[in-house]
Amino acid sequence: MYLQLFFLKTFYHSINILNRMNNKVFVSCAVTGSGDTAKKHPDLPITPEQIAKAAIESAKAGAAIAHIHVREDDGRPSRRLELYKEVVDRVRSSETDVILNLTTGMGGDLDIGKGKNPLEFGPMTDMANIMERIANAEEFLPEICTLDCGTLNFGDDTQIVVNTPKDLRAAAKRLKEIKVKPEIEAFDLGNMWFGAQLYKEGLLSDPPMFQMCLGIPWGAPATTLAMQAMKDIMPKEAVWSGFAISKNEMPFVAKTVEMGGNPRVGLEDNLYLSKGKLATNAQLVEKAINIVNDLGFTIMTPEETRKKLKLVKHK
Repeated sequence: MYLQLFFLKTFYHSINILNRMNNKVFVSCAVTGSGDTAKKHPDLPITPEQIAKAAIESAKAGAAIAHIHVREDDGRPSRRLELYKEVVDRVRSSETDVILNLTTGMGGDLDIGKGKNPLEFGPMTDMANIMERIANAEEFLPEICTLDCGTLNFGDDTQIVVNTPKDLRAAAKRLKEIKVKPEIEAFDLGNMWFGAQLYKEGLLSDPPMFQMCLGIPWGAPATTLAMQAMKDIMPKEAVWSGFAISKNEMPFVAKTVEMGGNPRVGLEDNLYLSKGKLATNAQLVEKAINIVNDLGFTIMTPEETRKKLKLVKHK
């Protein structure tokens, strides 16, 4: 027993040494998300101007990548192209060097009908065909867009996020054609498995980019074991990031870089800088960078990140 523990500790110590040999990481900031958080944070970015400003401020704080959702004026999540256009135009015209990562996760929400009428879909339903869902990437050609890689029970009620294998293959194929790198978002082990399959089928360009999304009910829990399990089935060529939501955000900044990944923070995932103190995106980025630096890692610039991921800067 003691011998097994010794070898296990030696194994993880060796991993940490190897990770530090490649000791540069990039930080992503998810500035607003699509969750029901507008009522919980008075300064959550909602308008295109606010979202663009948050992306710029996160970049100035040290984030290489800004992950973008858009919202209607009342805070509801949206996928209207004109809102994306305003955000993208504002960020690009600011001449701030930041890699834009647009979500394609909207348009896959299915709200199952109540009781005996499951096919009478509820008010949270927003379903679109896959080409509509990636229309923002097609139209505005960000360097990265997300690709949620599976179907998930979302929350405790009747909502499901739907992403079928056929649609995901079609989306990956088209994104490769237009040279926008998909960030494979994996919310559980099956998502990661299918993302690895997309790479195996040649639908993802090198290096494939993966994101571990932990602690979101009801996907993978925010545990080191879950992160390691996902990492174990990820393609060895992958560049990956990871995050956990709410109070686990900052602890998983440390866990992610220690395990060889790149951290993500932002108001999409966590609203607080410390207990009871609401955060800004820039403050979350600064706090994450302090953790990264304290662990002996350094922060990559957007240009270094671009080269590592072999991104195509279209505009």
